This record gives sequence, C-alpha cells and structure tokens, in this order.
Amino acid sequence: MTAATQHPQHGDPAVHHDPSGRIHLIVLFGGQSAEHDVSCTTAAHVLRAADPAKYDITPIGIGRDGRWSLATAALAALTEGAHALPSRLDATGDSIEPTVAITPSTTGRTVVVPLLHGPLGEDGTVQGMLELADLAYVGSGVLGSAVAMDKAMAKEVTAAHGIPQARHLAVRADQCGPGTPAHLANSLGLPVFVKPANMGSSVGVTKAKTIEAVRDALEVAFSYDEWAVIEEAIDGREIEVAVLGNLQPRASVPGEIVPGAEFYDYADKYLDDGSQALVPAPLTAEQVDEVRALALRAFTALRCEGLSRVDFFFEEGGRGFLLNEVNTMPGFTPISMYPKLWIASGLSYADLIDELVRLAIERHTRRRRNTTH
Repeated sequence: MTAATQHPQHGDPAVHHDPSGRIHLIVLFGGQSAEHDVSCTTAAHVLRAADPAKYDITPIGIGRDGRWSLATAALAALTEGAHALPSRLDATGDSIEPTVAITPSTTGRTVVVPLLHGPLGEDGTVQGMLELADLAYVGSGVLGSAVAMDKAMAKEVTAAHGIPQARHLAVRADQCGPGTPAHLANSLGLPVFVKPANMGSSVGVTKAKTIEAVRDALEVAFSYDEWAVIEEAIDGREIEVAVLGNLQPRASVPGEIVPGAEFYDYADKYLDDGSQALVPAPLTAEQVDEVRALALRAFTALRCEGLSRVDFFFEEGGRGFLLNEVNTMPGFTPISMYPKLWIASGLSYADLIDELVRLAIERHTRRRRNTTH
C-alpha cells in the first residue's frame, strides 16, 4: 500500500510520495444529493479503467450525511487489481477530514476527480474548496459549475447568447401562490415539465398535464430546491453532444436517446434499462454540424471547462434544435452517453480519463499564472 493509500491519523497531513512519478488521483464520489448512488457507480468504473502505471489512486467517499471517508474497501480491492472492484463503490470507510483528504502531493502532481452529481458537488461548492486548496481538478470551475447547475440561471445566460431553447418560466417557492399553477399553464400551455432548478438525472422532474398536476409537481420540485423551472412540452427527438476541452473545446458526434418511458426520467436512465441510445444519431451532415456548433456555443457561454454533455430537443419541421440543458459532470460509466459519444468519436474510455486529467493540469497551471504573483 502506498503512502497515499495508508490511513492518515486524524488531523495529520496526508503526505503523498510516489517515487515512480505517477499522478496522485483523488477520486471524490458519493455526496449528499439525490444522485448519490449514480456517483458511487460512476466511481467504480473510473477506478477500474484508470491506468495504475500512470495514477496512484485515493478514493474518498462522501456519505449522505456529509461525512468524508477513506474508501477502504475500494483501496483493498485496488491492491488486488481492477477486476476486484465492485460494480458500485461504498462511500463509507475510515473517517477523514476534508482538509486532510485533499492535501496536495509533496512530489509530482495531484489531480482531483470530483465524480459528484447535483447540489454540494456539481454546483461549484466543491470546486471552490479545491480552488482554495490550490489543487487541479477535472471539470468546470466555480462559475461554470454553478451557472450550469442552476437551470433557471443557465437559461438566462444561454438566451442572452442567442441559443434557441424551449419557452420556460422560473418561480421561487415563496413566490408561488394559489394562482401560480394556472398562470403557468396559461402562459406555456399544457402539458408542461416541472423541474427543480438545481438537480440532475431527472430527479424531481414531473410531466404535468392539468393545472392540479402542475400544483403537485411544484410541490415535488420544491422538495429538492427553492427554485423550479417550468418548460413547455416539446414533441421532439432528444439529441446529446459531448464536449471536451478548455480554451479550444471540441464536440463529439451527436447521439440520440429514444426513451422507453413517456419521457427520459430517472428510472428510464438507471433502473428500467428501457431507453435506447443511437450513436451516432441519425441526422444529416448539415444537422450534425449545426448541433455540434450549438453545443460548443452553449459550453462556451456557460464558461464550462473540461467536459460537459449538452442536451437538445430536435423539433423536426419546426424550430429545429432547442437547448435543454448542459451537464458539467455527466454520467461517466462506460455505457453512459458521454463516454459512448467519445468512443464513437475515436477516444477510448481510458484515453478519455487521461485527457480529462491532462486538461485539469493545463487549466490549473494557466489559472495560477493569472492569480499568483
């Protein structure tokens, strides 16, 4: 067991030394959001694919209660080899203070991979902590993570950049009165989709077909966040594009999701396996060019970096491609859409991990030139 994977004593610095020169990879997973289980599954796949000749890995789990732990079971499995890892990591283990868990390496490079979805992970909070710790990390920075996570704010920003999207309204819980459901229905028509502003994986999303259903859907959305976004229902295809890069991002081939349910909800994504992914999406060459260009525009407008999956509705014979949302830490199992799109574009799963680590180091180096003297 390397020094990075030994159990540090409470309050002592986690000193890391790897004479081989490998990059110390801290994999954060779990978290306090409703997407905890998705994160635990993603982490298992990343640990299985990361090249042990390049990386010395320390998996850190964050429990639903916010407690940080050294993932001892995953560490033990790694000593046997990637094949010994379970399909889903356990976010519990030996308790460790966050300041100890993210201590930089004394030699070489430390890169954090925050495989956290939803609030308190994907929304700029953890990213801010990593900035203060002066650590390179995979994914968007504080601003990009926060703006993209908040669907209401993201829609304002992308609208200002002229990116087409569905008609929508946003409402805060304390502003929601008895007449709000009827107002929303009259403004957008029925049915509508009601979503928590700060959540992913379709958690808390409801398709409401009546005013009474809108009222119930708002209650569900407000149980996850104080803001809700209400969108017109679009009769269109679901097209997704993976974006990779920092200052010069590139877009993958587009893919299409054919939902197995009435819409692509949480169960359809993770439980029922009823949806179908078409990669590449059956689009014309002109349509491919258009949606890839729109994905890059949205990525840039929201100040994203590293990686994002950009989701669209395609209203054929109507308004064309309409931006749905941008996910700054999309699902990352080998069968998730983001890796599948890059595999179809010529980049393997393991190579994708390597590229994300390289981008994290590149951005950290560049930003430190601008913030230190």
